[in-house]
Amino acid sequence: MGSFPDVAALAPHQGPMRLLGAVLTHSPAETICSVDLEGSGLFRGADGSVPAFVALEYMAQCAAVHAGLAARAGWRAPEAALLLGSRRLRLAVDRFPAGQRLRVSARHQRGESGLVLFECAVRDEASGRTLAQGRLSLYTVAPGDSLEELPS
Repeated sequence: MGSFPDVAALAPHQGPMRLLGAVLTHSPAETICSVDLEGSGLFRGADGSVPAFVALEYMAQCAAVHAGLAARAGWRAPEAALLLGSRRLRLAVDRFPAGQRLRVSARHQRGESGLVLFECAVRDEASGRTLAQGRLSLYTVAPGDSLEELPS
């Protein structure tokens, strides 16, 4: 495991919307992060569990962290990204129980700017069981460009 910057320095998510704990591994092809269920306060139920649909946000944030690390490696400013959608999203559970330790991966499939695709998964740390997976489509916006100027 390498030494990586804090997730806050790599992705734009701040405060209660920053749901990832730390970067665990990174390569040009894939980034794996821990999930902080305690940090998912906006989504936790009274029993401390988190609905499985939040996995989509875990995956999107991991893709953002991957892009942030890639930008740092290339000595360029990170690009803003807009989640366009997901395909083949499968949830194997209804909820993540309180205290469960999760790992989320974002594997870059194609695209460097504009339309970018990631294959993502959320796994239970202890068993390695895949709890959620899907393909995310993101549209990246170069530094200095405006989200209002996206093609229609």
